[in-house]
Amino acid sequence: MRTLSIVAVCGINLVIGVRYCWLIRRGRISPALAMWVFFTIATVGSLLTYLGEGSYGLLDNILNTADIVLVATVALCIVLYGDSSTRFTRFDLGCLGAVVAILAGWAVTRQHTAAHSAIQAILLIAYFPVIRRLSRAKRNTESFTMWIGLMLAPAFSLLSSEGVLATVYALRAIVCTGLLMGLMLRAELRQRRAARELEGDLSVP
Repeated sequence: MRTLSIVAVCGINLVIGVRYCWLIRRGRISPALAMWVFFTIATVGSLLTYLGEGSYGLLDNILNTADIVLVATVALCIVLYGDSSTRFTRFDLGCLGAVVAILAGWAVTRQHTAAHSAIQAILLIAYFPVIRRLSRAKRNTESFTMWIGLMLAPAFSLLSSEGVLATVYALRAIVCTGLLMGLMLRAELRQRRAARELEGDLSVP
């Protein structure tokens, strides 16, 4: 079961990474750069605090390990191929300040368990830029397929997770991803409603 979990998580993340970068390169989606930069910072910090909390290895929190490769790759792809709408806004910079403050607190206290919990807060903050965009957007700028995959990976990872911190990491990912997909669905329905209204206006003589 542990081997299945590790292979499934790595496989899902690989497919997500390749597909996500392809969609960005083709201009099909416009993910917020800030979110993926925050993800990169937080996943690295999360894994370091997890390893420091006990005698664990990289495979004991396979989701966190695989996520580092995924989010860093996506962030780089957005930098290289993203459009102007993906760049940092003033709101994103404010979120970045909160991220830096949390990391500074860890650097001073070196309390791994407390820091790991705080870093989960960073991962929550990472969703703020895309939540703000989706709440205002006239269309869905994200991919349902990719985010469904990002929900399946943590579900599989629970089969091999070792320790409370790894479980918290996976459960946080499942909850946040589910909430984000709810906003994506809302934006999708808004886009379709606007398209129907436009068709109705055009059909009026």
